[in-house]
Amino acid sequence: MADPLIEVRGLGRRFDVSKPWLNRVLEREERQYLTATADVNFSIARGETFALVGESGSGKSTIAKMIVGLLPPSEGQILFDGQDMGKVGTSELRALRRRFQMIFQDPFASLNPRWRVGDIVSEPLRTFGLAKGAEVTREMERLLDTVGLSARDAEKFPHEFSGGQRQRIAIARALSAKPEFIVCDEPTSALDVSVQAQILNLMRDLQDEMGLTYLFISHDLSVVRHMATRTGVLYLGRLVEVSEGKSLFRDPQHPYTKMLLDAVPDLALSGRRRTPVTGEIPNPINPPSGCPFHPRCPVAIDKCKTDVPPSFQTPNGSAACHLLG
Repeated sequence: MADPLIEVRGLGRRFDVSKPWLNRVLEREERQYLTATADVNFSIARGETFALVGESGSGKSTIAKMIVGLLPPSEGQILFDGQDMGKVGTSELRALRRRFQMIFQDPFASLNPRWRVGDIVSEPLRTFGLAKGAEVTREMERLLDTVGLSARDAEKFPHEFSGGQRQRIAIARALSAKPEFIVCDEPTSALDVSVQAQILNLMRDLQDEMGLTYLFISHDLSVVRHMATRTGVLYLGRLVEVSEGKSLFRDPQHPYTKMLLDAVPDLALSGRRRTPVTGEIPNPINPPSGCPFHPRCPVAIDKCKTDVPPSFQTPNGSAACHLLG
């Protein structure tokens, strides 16, 4: 793999969900913590798309927010271009911050309804000092044209656009900072299927044109198959499998990955046997011991109930399952 642009090492995040102090004293309860992510490790090479998939509550968005600095990690490191994000000074962090941006899930909530589109797209240009005067307007109009909108749209407000058009505005805003790395947190989940295809194709074209690197978060496996260079599967805050390209769909190694793929509709009507996803994701405040997937795993052994499995090398990546050891 090429030199990584992003490295995540032992990343973990816990949230304090305890009751107020007086309630705990009266009810004689201890503090409670919700473990959103635990010991997550992966890297993203320049120019590739690394996808994170998993059920709701698996920690995908928490990882995204930690990488862009919206949440501090409880433990672990995030390295951007070799620099530890937790150890750089304020001025260095500001310079690094321009190099990565985020496209949020909801295009109806991620744009300021009181700002005109031109102001939304040009704000990063002014904030980071990338353009001045008339040059700001020219660059803003160029970006709107790049994402399939018109310079005339700069005078409109976000409520005058459809969902797909709003997401195009969000993409233009992300591109205006001239980033190298973009975190895409389920960027098409709120859109119609036909519009999803347009946005995904736009993102791939922009990646080829500008050499962008993506962290792509989704629960839609068909979207991931279309977009991802490599895919990581999350379960209860832990990375259970990482696989190259479409190998994850041809030859999944972890039982959870197999169950996720079995839940995808079989449009080819192949008649193959399928194992539906059963049960629910456990409570992250009180996770199961050992392998977090063992209460739902159809092939669990006694060791799964007591020991957290290490990550084993597989033909196309790695997976954390005792049966692979």
